[in-house]
Amino acid sequence: MAAVLHHRGPDQSGAWADGALGLGHARLAVIDLSPAAAQPMLDGGDRAAIAFNGEIYNFRELRTELEAAGAVFLSHSDTEVVLQGYLRWGTGVFGRLRGMFALALYDRRQRRLILARDRVGKKPLYYHDGPGMFAFGSEIKAILANPEIGRRPNLEALHHYLTLQYTPCPDSAFEGIHRLPPAHFMVVEADGRSRMERYWRLPHP
Repeated sequence: MAAVLHHRGPDQSGAWADGALGLGHARLAVIDLSPAAAQPMLDGGDRAAIAFNGEIYNFRELRTELEAAGAVFLSHSDTEVVLQGYLRWGTGVFGRLRGMFALALYDRRQRRLILARDRVGKKPLYYHDGPGMFAFGSEIKAILANPEIGRRPNLEALHHYLTLQYTPCPDSAFEGIHRLPPAHFMVVEADGRSRMERYWRLPHP
């Protein structure tokens, strides 16, 4: 699945697994070019792992706040700021982020996967929630690289596309593959239960 996304991140690729869960990443190095910023990234205590796509514009301010609270950083990347922010604030970190992002974060202690997308949906994030399997990726073709996931057209989405010239969230052109809506995060538990929550709304004037 990660190899299919090599064009999105040609600088480095990596994979990490913990039991039945795996994270893969194709990295485009921008902020911290060193191996310390390689992904998937684990925190120093191995409590959580993250695969992150995007850029956080206020990561330096958040890092300063986290360091004052005792966080120890091993890199200069915005990815690690998101990871340490989660360990400090939980899912409340997403509302503090200013930037564009799509991410997958695995909480090893609570055995839960968390997907999140930026406020206006600049970065894409697709997922498949099927019997006995949950898969996700930055592009649909990464999900379709899994031979157990069928390629069936979503005819209702096709109708929307021909009518509106786009496909509304959470649908995609493929049956069984959805988009995480902007300004939302999704929690997937070890037993397969999932829930979605909105963390930000456009302020009314």
